[in-house]
Amino acid sequence: MQFIEFPKVDLKIEGMDGIRIPKFVKIRQKYDKTCITDTAAHIRSQLKTNISAPEEFHGRNLCITVGSRGIPELDVIVRTIVNELKKWGAHPHIIPAMGSHGGATAEGQRELIAAYGITEEAMGAPVISSMDVVQVGNLPDGTPVFCDKFAAESDGVVVLNKVKPHTDFRAKHESGLAKMLAIGLANHAGASQFHMRGFPSFPERIPQACRVMLDNVPIAFGVGIVQNAYDAVSRIEVVEKHHFLEKDAELQLVAKASLANFKLNDIDVLVIDEIGKNISGNGADPNITGRGSSPGFEDILNLKKLFIRGLTKETNHSGCGISDADITTRRCLNSIDFEATWINVVTSTMMAGGRIPMYQENDRDALLLAIRTCNNTDFLEPRIIRIKNTLSMEYIEVSEAFADECDSHPDIDVVSEPYELKFDAEGFMI
Repeated sequence: MQFIEFPKVDLKIEGMDGIRIPKFVKIRQKYDKTCITDTAAHIRSQLKTNISAPEEFHGRNLCITVGSRGIPELDVIVRTIVNELKKWGAHPHIIPAMGSHGGATAEGQRELIAAYGITEEAMGAPVISSMDVVQVGNLPDGTPVFCDKFAAESDGVVVLNKVKPHTDFRAKHESGLAKMLAIGLANHAGASQFHMRGFPSFPERIPQACRVMLDNVPIAFGVGIVQNAYDAVSRIEVVEKHHFLEKDAELQLVAKASLANFKLNDIDVLVIDEIGKNISGNGADPNITGRGSSPGFEDILNLKKLFIRGLTKETNHSGCGISDADITTRRCLNSIDFEATWINVVTSTMMAGGRIPMYQENDRDALLLAIRTCNNTDFLEPRIIRIKNTLSMEYIEVSEAFADECDSHPDIDVVSEPYELKFDAEGFMI
């Protein structure tokens, strides 16, 4: 790991005397709550309904891809699939399939999925982590298509992945089953090759790479997972090989319609308590914040300043997404493993993702400075929203300037009286 000790700052800024932190209220944003209540039973039902000949997998060595972040009960999902494959007489094992994540190392990726509860002991199946790949074909533009060596040499691959809008491009196939085949299973070598032509090429090249993999790698079936706005799993669909691309596109539409958003707009400062790879590939989801390393998200939210306070524990010190902030704290920057962060940024070719924002010594100073630098703002009634992360959008905090809008909005309930934000002795939010 490579950490940087950033120097202390003590800025003397003119015009700070009239800046204040307002009172806040907690609100509840309401979305569609449809979800799966018994995950294991649902998966067993899907396997029974959609796998027409399970006896064909008897005696076969099947690998299950694990790469998605932020899936509730991911351990239950994987363990249920393992148990069902064993009932069929198959011999399952698990492979991390994360492209260049985890510092682009086999051990780093093993540690990442272990943090989600995916271990050999818990799953009852071996976890085989490797960066070794084999080339299985080429795209029409000459880009080589790679596949994890152990997946390619197995008797069948169960492609498990979350289906959701991507954080860097818009297309029929974004994050999902097709992208898992194109990039996740390609490990660091393949992910690097694929990203070299940039995100604008992804809409065309992801389905191309998926077809190459379907034709040249023993794909058994897919398992697509969609989450609702409350981060609960709302749909799990087992997909046979010949319906792969069709179902991936269908689930992408469902995922986009299920995405959480802000019920309020015109925000002076958005405070995000934590970002991380377990929250979004971009640390915080640009589909919610309107901030990202690629263009195309600007119209999502009218936001003047973004303050990011810290990283999730599960992100293992990855600072991907910190570049979207206008301001952060020195403590947050000191917690970032820049070696792992920059490897991921270089792999995506989005060098802007490696930049650092301005920082202050503590949360109070950072928030005051963020307010101070907003143009055309009522400094006595700034419009501030605070969220834990972009997976936690139901209960959020908003400043009193939003009071009238909250009272009149049909999808917002105000659930507290106004209160002051609390800070510890060092000036960090409690």
